[in-house]
Amino acid sequence: MTELLQNYFPQLEPSQVERLTQLKSIYTHWNNQINVVSRKDIDDFNIHHVLHSLSMLKYISFEPNSKIMDLGCGGGFPGIPLAIAFPEVEFLLVDSIGKKIKVVNEISKEIGIQNIRTIHGRAEDVNSKFDFVISRAVAPLESLLKWTYKKYLPSSNHVLQNGLICLKGGDLHEEIALAHAYLKQQKMQPDIRLHAIFDWFNEPFFETKKLVYVKM
Repeated sequence: MTELLQNYFPQLEPSQVERLTQLKSIYTHWNNQINVVSRKDIDDFNIHHVLHSLSMLKYISFEPNSKIMDLGCGGGFPGIPLAIAFPEVEFLLVDSIGKKIKVVNEISKEIGIQNIRTIHGRAEDVNSKFDFVISRAVAPLESLLKWTYKKYLPSSNHVLQNGLICLKGGDLHEEIALAHAYLKQQKMQPDIRLHAIFDWFNEPFFETKKLVYVKM
C-alpha cells in the first residue's frame, strides 16, 4: 500500500502515507466488533476504501481552513482518508447510525486525527455551511441535492465553485437527468460534471467508478 500511495500521490508526506497504510489493520480490528465495512470487502480494503476515497485528490485540492461535510460517512469514507490528506481542512462526518459514528471517533482518536468532528444524525440536523459536501454511495444525486441545498457557503475559495462531490458507480444517466431537472426547478443553471476514476487509477475495481461534481 505504501508504494501504491507514493506512486499515485507523491505530494503526501511520509507521515500521511504511514497513517493511511495503518487504516487496514485498525479497521480489521473494529470490524471484528462492529460491522462497519463489508466483511467480503476487507481483503481489498486499501483499494476499495482508502484509494477510492482518495480519488478526490485527483480532482480537487481543498484549501486550508475550508469546511467539508461528509454526508452518510458510514465507517468514515471518504472522510477519514481525506482528513489525513488535508490536515488543515475542517471535516464534519455525519451519519444516522450511531455505531458507525462511534467507530469514526475511536479511529480518529487512535490515529491522532485532529481535524474531524462528527454528528450522529441526518443532514437536517446540521446547521453549518460548507465549501463542499462529499459522499460515497449514499443516495441518488437528487436526494443529496435536496438535503444539502442550503448548506453551501456563498463565497468560493477554490478553483471549483462550492458544491457537491460524490463517488458513485454504474450507469448514472437517469440519476444525473433527475438532478439536472431538480436544479432547474430551483432556478439554478445546472452544472454537473462526470469523471471516470479509471482515468486516474489502473486497478480493475475502478473501471465502473465515477466522480460526480455538482456546482451549487
